[in-house]
Amino acid sequence: MGSVSSRGGAFLSAAAAVLLLAGIMTTAGCGVSMMPTKDTWYTQHYYIMQVFERDIYRHLSDTAKAEYQAYFWQARRPEAKQLFDKRMEFVMKTYAKENRNQPWNTDRGRVFLLNGSPASIDYKQNTEWAGGVREGGGITGATERVGEDVQAMMNEVWTYQHAGQTIYYTFSFVVPNEWRMQIRMDQNRFLGELEQYNRSVVFGPMNPEEYRNKVESLRDVK
Repeated sequence: MGSVSSRGGAFLSAAAAVLLLAGIMTTAGCGVSMMPTKDTWYTQHYYIMQVFERDIYRHLSDTAKAEYQAYFWQARRPEAKQLFDKRMEFVMKTYAKENRNQPWNTDRGRVFLLNGSPASIDYKQNTEWAGGVREGGGITGATERVGEDVQAMMNEVWTYQHAGQTIYYTFSFVVPNEWRMQIRMDQNRFLGELEQYNRSVVFGPMNPEEYRNKVESLRDVK
């Protein structure tokens, strides 16, 4: 993403563009990094949960959370649970190098749990000034990346098809072993629609109204 200029001579600097991108968290995963990582069930299911489910769960007592966890899959099709378990098995095997304790709590792991296998995966050289990511956060410039491992100079791009649209997820390598999702203004227009479809349809409850009333009632469980 280069600098943008207007005929009047006003410029949006590359640095400003970087700040704009850095201020946007990974799509619907905004706030994922703030999850209570000691709650294993929550971190595993967070990305397939709808917003109201997350809000309710966070405010439940420990007793109510246990009831919620049992009812969560009871209210869904058996095929949804089988699909989730199959994807989790793949994530555990594939992304353990990024997060040994919680392979599902990685950018690629979360996206795979929600969306499944992409239609294609491509690797493209990362030549954009705003494309690099420092370990621990921050953006690197192209001149800082000279001499780095070849893998660190690449973007991994996952492509999905949904409702006649092509949706892209771009991941940049972060030393020593992490692939971090990047927001691309030119790619993510329909990304939210894909994710909401998977949360509400693929992994959604069979009877949404009944389910919501049930989990809302758990707020009163002490």
